[in-house]
Amino acid sequence: MFNIVMKIIALILVLIGSIYIYDARLLTKKFFGFGDQNEGAAGLKFLGFILAIIGGIILYLLSK
Repeated sequence: MFNIVMKIIALILVLIGSIYIYDARLLTKKFFGFGDQNEGAAGLKFLGFILAIIGGIILYLLSK
């Protein structure tokens, strides 16, 4: 049961990470009010990349 729950959490991390990568500019416009949107979008893309990598590593380790 624990294995299934951890796989679901890892899949959610990968999903959130890919959404952050794909919609970074839209999320920056919606949630942040500072002027430089390029830095905000780059930060969200970096965060999404890290989340997707962490989720993928967890999935890989649980599948062994």
